[in-house]
Amino acid sequence: MAKYNTLLYYCYSTIADAEQYATDHLKFCKNLGLTGRIIVAEEGLNGTVSGSAESCKTYMDTLHADPRFAGIDFKVDEVEEPSFIKMHVRYKSEIVHSGLRDPNIINPQLQTGKHLDPKDFLAMKDDEDVVILDVRSNYEHNLGRFKNAITLDIDNFRDFPEKINELAQYKDKKILTYCTGGIKCEKASALLLHEGFKDVYQLHGGIIKYGKEAGGEDFEGKCYVFDNRLSVDVNHVNPVVISTCFNCGKITHKMINCANPECNEHFTQCDECGDKMEGCCSDACKAHPRKREYDGTGYYVKVPQPVNVDKKRKIVTQMLNE
Repeated sequence: MAKYNTLLYYCYSTIADAEQYATDHLKFCKNLGLTGRIIVAEEGLNGTVSGSAESCKTYMDTLHADPRFAGIDFKVDEVEEPSFIKMHVRYKSEIVHSGLRDPNIINPQLQTGKHLDPKDFLAMKDDEDVVILDVRSNYEHNLGRFKNAITLDIDNFRDFPEKINELAQYKDKKILTYCTGGIKCEKASALLLHEGFKDVYQLHGGIIKYGKEAGGEDFEGKCYVFDNRLSVDVNHVNPVVISTCFNCGKITHKMINCANPECNEHFTQCDECGDKMEGCCSDACKAHPRKREYDGTGYYVKVPQPVNVDKKRKIVTQMLNE
């Protein structure tokens, strides 16, 4: 029996003093012994946290008791060990970076695509008048995606608005959007509606919930996740591996970060090439003087750099003299 849980969630709900809330929420999470990564903004919360089953239950109960977050749909995975090393809660301008900050244009609290439960998505996805749209980044959909899904060449979700024109041919279709947990679809579907798409839907709870409630049927490959697992299995009905090694082209589902921290590229790499390339995407990265030691996982924890006391003193002295 797994000792720990990992929770994936988001909530679009106005937080009046989001910056202070982030500070307080970090203390709360640390007191529970949780690890993870949470983004707090005036528009809501976006988080993945991990810890003991008891701590995670307390966390979920506490958030659900707050009227602002009562509707959070937590996706819960049982794991053998915590999915993070540290706990981070950060205040940002958006809970998912899109660049769409005008609430008069895009506001998921007011308008989004129609939410489809996983079983309804499964029943609808193969209809002739339906287009399945993946709104995630390249490295995510290269690892796994729905069969016959339309994918966009984007490195980050903030590039999504630029690609709307490429979808104009589908304006008369039913658009079914999906992402990892649902958060990106809230803004993607809202933008599609704003741009004149009439019939827009989104997979409620994303790929993760679809795997739990609909068996993951026709999701090909693995699902990228933003913790030290890097990817998880979704399809328990007709699974296949679709991703290939960046270096040799061999079929592999292993996703890593390049060992060169100045590159840090997300890419798929087989174990053989991982050993040969020492976890790097290229010979140039392999020869880089800052290359991190590859332990076979391709997951790296940021190591705090020691404070340069002399440099800090020099900066402070310079400020006082100005």
